[in-house]
Amino acid sequence: MNRIIRGENLAALRKLAAGSVELIYIDPPFNTGTTQQRKRMKAVRDVAGDRTGFGGHRYRTETLEAMPVYADAFEDYLGFLRPRLEEAHRVLTPTGSLFFHIDPREVHYCKVLLDEVFGSRACFQNEIIWAYDYGARSKKRWPGKHDNILWYTKNPKEYTFRLEASDRIPYMAPGLVGAAKAARGKTPTDVWWHTIVSPTGKEKTGYPTQKPLGVLERIVRVHSNPGETVLDFFAGSGTTGVAAAKNGREYILIDESAEAVKVMRQRLKALAKA
Repeated sequence: MNRIIRGENLAALRKLAAGSVELIYIDPPFNTGTTQQRKRMKAVRDVAGDRTGFGGHRYRTETLEAMPVYADAFEDYLGFLRPRLEEAHRVLTPTGSLFFHIDPREVHYCKVLLDEVFGSRACFQNEIIWAYDYGARSKKRWPGKHDNILWYTKNPKEYTFRLEASDRIPYMAPGLVGAAKAARGKTPTDVWWHTIVSPTGKEKTGYPTQKPLGVLERIVRVHSNPGETVLDFFAGSGTTGVAAAKNGREYILIDESAEAVKVMRQRLKALAKA
């Protein structure tokens, strides 16, 4: 079942069988109006270099080939999303879930669209706030340090929610709950504090919009069962597939970028060998 599909996602979705996928996570372009690209750099030891590193040694930075580039701007963003979300609804099993990752500028419009696609506001279960604390800080407004993840279910009352499978997090005031509870930790709420992918960490692939594995693993563990299928049709760096594979789920990953597909294959091949 595990598949990586390079292609236009709407066309690929239309080839999937109805009711064949238990869980969908997507992180579509956010319609920021910018071009998304991340440069890859290499530091080479050079006494005439442009920066100083460990031990006072001088290094020269070299720019390697750029990671995938895409224009994150749409004249009709909701018109772009609607047919893809309609197909997502079609391929979900009767008890399946969709997680839609977006930012605060577009989330209100996307929620109204999802209410329409799923046919009932009752199919909306949660808005999860993924909060992080990294990067530049604006001096003209409160710095934006969160994304929004909308959780919808195909059936408003019957769906997979395995809270016991979730990781646990520290209490903010452990002294108020006692030693036993503090040691065990608590289950997460709808606000998820989790760092972004570290720019210098092993998890980093260089893909411009890579999301952290910890966030995806929590979704996969709680909202699907072992052996079920997880779909991501804006798959990018393949984090959804890695989360699925690590936790005994099947995956279908779709992206039209050759570079994205290359990154996914490398990550999943390395995981299989681990």
